Amino acid sequence: MHGPIQLFTVIALVSLPTVMYGGYALMGVLRDRKLTEHQRAMFRAGHAHAGVLLILALVALQILSRTTLSDPALWVACFLLLFGILAQSGGFFLHLLPNKGKLGGRVTSVGAVLLAAATLLTAYGVAFA
Repeated sequence: MHGPIQLFTVIALVSLPTVMYGGYALMGVLRDRKLTEHQRAMFRAGHAHAGVLLILALVALQILSRTTLSDPALWVACFLLLFGILAQSGGFFLHLLPNKGKLGGRVTSVGAVLLAAATLLTAYGVAFA
């Protein structure tokens, strides 16, 4: 493992404890009942997406490491994964802010597009390995 794959694997692994802490924080928020039902749902969704997508990234990075994609293509795939995860899960957290629902929806949608592009690039790398 080297280059972008190694770097982004480290980033994903270091990010996992932050998601774990988010689960702990979510329990406190739910216990204290300081959020509306909609805000609680968005917190849960953002937290869940972040965790699942980080695991997806770790799997995708392992798959990418076995392809013959060039280093620039690997960098693109890694950045698509990173920014896709941040946008997809981050959009849900934007819903927690007053009057930011539309922005949160747009950010989440952009994240989905970035993750789809990363997945398709990974599939291309596997198909032509």
